[in-house]
Amino acid sequence: MLKEHKHDKPQVEDVFPSQDPLDRADFNAVEYINTLFPTEQSLANIDDVVNKIRLKIRCLDDNIRTVVRGQTNVGQDGRQALEEAQVAIGQLFGKIKDIKDKAEKSEQMVKEITRDIKQLDHAKRHLTTSITTLNHLHMLAGGVDSLEAMTRKRQYGEVANLLQGVVNVLEHFHKYMGIPQIRQLSERVKVAQSELGTQILADFEEAFPAQGSKRAGGPSNVLRDACLVANVLDPRIKQEIIKKFIRQHLSEYMVLFQENQDVAWLDKIDRRYAWIKRQLVDYEEKYGRMFPEEWCMTERIAVEFCHITRTELAKVMRTRAKEIEVKLLLFAIQRTTNFEGLLAKRFSGCTLTDGPGVKKPETPLESTNPFLEDEIGEDGSEMEEDLDRPKKHKAPDNPFHGIISKCFESHLYVYIESQDKNLGEMIDRFVSDFRAQGPPKAGTEDGGAVLPSCADLFVYYKKCMVQCSQLSTGEPMIAFTTIFQKYLREYAWKILSGNLPKTSSNSGGLTIKSLLQEKEGSEAAKFTVEELCLICSILSTAEYCLATTQQLEEKLKEKVDKNLVERINLTGEMDTFSNVISNSIQLLVQDLDAACDPALTAMSKMPWQSVEHVGDQSPYVTSVIMHIKQNVPIIRDNLASTRKYFTQFCIKFTNSFIPKFINHLFRCKTISMVGAEQLLLDTHSLKTVLLDLPSIGSQVVRKAPASYTKIVVKGMTRAEMILKVVMAPHEPSVVFVDNYIKLLADGNPETFQKTLDMKGLKRSEQSSMLELFRQRLPTPPSGTDGGPSLSFSTPTPEQENSRIRKLEKLIKKRL
Repeated sequence: MLKEHKHDKPQVEDVFPSQDPLDRADFNAVEYINTLFPTEQSLANIDDVVNKIRLKIRCLDDNIRTVVRGQTNVGQDGRQALEEAQVAIGQLFGKIKDIKDKAEKSEQMVKEITRDIKQLDHAKRHLTTSITTLNHLHMLAGGVDSLEAMTRKRQYGEVANLLQGVVNVLEHFHKYMGIPQIRQLSERVKVAQSELGTQILADFEEAFPAQGSKRAGGPSNVLRDACLVANVLDPRIKQEIIKKFIRQHLSEYMVLFQENQDVAWLDKIDRRYAWIKRQLVDYEEKYGRMFPEEWCMTERIAVEFCHITRTELAKVMRTRAKEIEVKLLLFAIQRTTNFEGLLAKRFSGCTLTDGPGVKKPETPLESTNPFLEDEIGEDGSEMEEDLDRPKKHKAPDNPFHGIISKCFESHLYVYIESQDKNLGEMIDRFVSDFRAQGPPKAGTEDGGAVLPSCADLFVYYKKCMVQCSQLSTGEPMIAFTTIFQKYLREYAWKILSGNLPKTSSNSGGLTIKSLLQEKEGSEAAKFTVEELCLICSILSTAEYCLATTQQLEEKLKEKVDKNLVERINLTGEMDTFSNVISNSIQLLVQDLDAACDPALTAMSKMPWQSVEHVGDQSPYVTSVIMHIKQNVPIIRDNLASTRKYFTQFCIKFTNSFIPKFINHLFRCKTISMVGAEQLLLDTHSLKTVLLDLPSIGSQVVRKAPASYTKIVVKGMTRAEMILKVVMAPHEPSVVFVDNYIKLLADGNPETFQKTLDMKGLKRSEQSSMLELFRQRLPTPPSGTDGGPSLSFSTPTPEQENSRIRKLEKLIKKRL
């Protein structure tokens, strides 16, 4: 019991928390008494403490007694409340049942009241239906009798209206077909319709026999009314009338233009179209009012003529394929497409989808050239505002396009072969003209401009594209694209790449004496000015071809059939022109780079240990600057229209020159303090020239691109740091090594050893320095590759410029 009490008490504490020690589960009487009487003197109050405890016990007994008595009354009150609730529920169910009974009685009463009204409503509805049905039956019986009589008398005008009414009335009797009389009337209507169809076909056969001449006097009113009746009959009757009439109307054409006749050949194709024009005019005059307007008989005759003509032309061209020439084929296609355009203006094309086996030809894409007039002018110059101009509205689709001219597609290889030959001759002519005229002359408008042959090539492409888009948008367009690709590559190889100047492998050197005696302009670059202009002109031409080829691909994809779009891909040709651009830039870079090589070689051979004082920039710097001032303005002026490629040239030259300059710095052995200061001044001069490279020699000074400036500052700052390390004393060794690591941020021992060679240290000294260098290298962070490169914070360009200025002041003071 004691354990259960201790187990349950914490739950009571959760409900009634108490700080009284008597309520604790781990109550200890000894500790409690010791708490009340901690000392012997406190026992004097024992009577008062005992009285308080006895009073507390009596209060607890009273509370327990009250709670126990209260619990005895709660059970009795709960039973009484439950009984009262059950009685109330029973009374509520009784009331609900009374209400339900009264509702059922009310509903029954309403049904008895409205029963008679419903019966009257049903009677009225059935009576109305009976009267309406009897009226329809009377109309149907009388209409069938009249229809049979009028059919025998060929009164088609009255029959047309009556037959439609009889058919409409008969639709009301579909649910009464089980009645014999109704079924009999329906059969009589079907028989009458069948007799009308047979009779009308016979009348048309008599009026327009398959053989012989047409009946004199033209169409009669009887046939016009018969056409109105045919509209109500089975659609097959109407189709049969149209088919026989058109066949009879075009029978003369089949005889006149048989395959073995002279007029059937392509050179007289105009006669075919002239004949059908006369026939359509004759039909309008004689038979225009005989057929209902919604039959579109004029258009049907023209469409059937087109189908027959396409079949006959295909047959005769297949037989006489060897006689087809390019001019003759183009003449026939032009006349045919003109006729198809005339049909589109005259007719809507609504009959192209009527009838089995007749399919509407595929809708052609807009018949325009891939190079719009606002994109490429007559001289082949590209308009920059093309993207800002609104697109031209697409011409309305011609539903008759290809209805005849489709037959020429299988013979377009003649035209394709002709264009292949013409383009080949054009490329050969471009090559011979280039050799005869030579490269563009320096100082003329042609220098650096797009080659005229490029404009001629794309203008011819424009002409071919117009013709091709008129001929076909299917497989022939793919064949034309293949030819275009072939000669774009040939143009890039024979005209552009084939005429790039060749670099010479022989490179002369400069001696100290020649550098000292050298005057500005006394030595020319490896490429002449004309050759530099030629390279720039080829680069500009390749850039123009690249942009125009990209537009050509987009326009071809717009014009070709959707299922052939994926086969249009000029990426290879665009890559070819991109390679020409890259090769041209590389030639310009190599030329200027090679011109600077002798000066750098001379720098590495100078006795820097014997330099006694710091003066102006060294002769090799003057030589480098001279070559830069000779080449860069020419290149910039000739690449004015392609500014981005001039920027690429500057970046590539800088990326080539700076590492080469640093390598030649390492070749300078045993540099004295004064020699290092002179080299530092020379490096700063070269850095200034390189920063000004894009606008050097120009009257208009432009700020160099940030990407270019960043490359120059980073590369030349490294060269300056190397010289600063060389200038620093190598004792004490720890300070020198730490200073090197801080300035260069290079963990490669080979670079450190090259720096020691520049200082002229002996091998024994270098070994100890190298060992100390390896020990002082910072440990790379965990998780990274421990390569030779280190990551240090390099001084900012502003800080370096201030240091250079201080050095210049120091040099001036010494001078």
